[in-house]
Amino acid sequence: MSRPAVRRQSEYVALTREQFRERFYARFYDPVFEEVTPELERIFEKAWDGCIRYRKSPRRRAAGEGYSDPGFQLPVEWLETRARIEAAAKRHREPKAPSRILIVNGSTRSEHSCPGEISKTRRLALADESWKVIHPCKGCVSTSQALCHWPCSCYPNHALGQTNDWMDEIYPRWTAAHGVFLLCPVHWYQAPASLKLMIDRLVCADGGNPDPTTTRGKDPLRAKELELMGWPYPKHLAGRAFAIVAHGDAAGPENLR
Repeated sequence: MSRPAVRRQSEYVALTREQFRERFYARFYDPVFEEVTPELERIFEKAWDGCIRYRKSPRRRAAGEGYSDPGFQLPVEWLETRARIEAAAKRHREPKAPSRILIVNGSTRSEHSCPGEISKTRRLALADESWKVIHPCKGCVSTSQALCHWPCSCYPNHALGQTNDWMDEIYPRWTAAHGVFLLCPVHWYQAPASLKLMIDRLVCADGGNPDPTTTRGKDPLRAKELELMGWPYPKHLAGRAFAIVAHGDAAGPENLR
């Protein structure tokens, strides 16, 4: 078998210090922060150092028992999310436990933010939950299914400021559920962006790699080689029941559904 190729084209272009400064201080636009400018400047220096040195996961520890390479250093945050998923899976398998249905209200409308009134599908806080973000899927699965880890290991990325990823809480909720009910309004003939983000990030539940030590983290060549040897495509959410209601005022739900 020939060795798989990793396709690359362009060089990475890092932010300049001034570009980073502009984006960093945009978080502190409120004049109330002016009185702590010296403190913010010290924080800026630390944040810039983390960015330029690309400290994506600054806290790591050995993967431990159950992994292909127990001594490989994995992000602490990923291991914590994985532990919550395993605990949720245990609750899901408990034969005497009551059935749990996860209801996902896909509307981003809320009377507590810009729209000023509640949605027809009630409310989901994907749009106005303070300091919570569903970051976009980076498409690792298109490089190799083995590079798409369960749960997703692309986030948090502290070097790029991509933190507070809500999927760390959402993955265990899906895992614990026996059924999932999606309520989906139509936004310009499509699903709301926040709901689409969540669905994209669930790709790792369908064939994702539960052991990042096998790919030495995010090594694309190792992942390609591993997949070509034969990938089992584990179904991490198998056995759940799913239902969806798509609705709109005029056109769109018949195609979106």
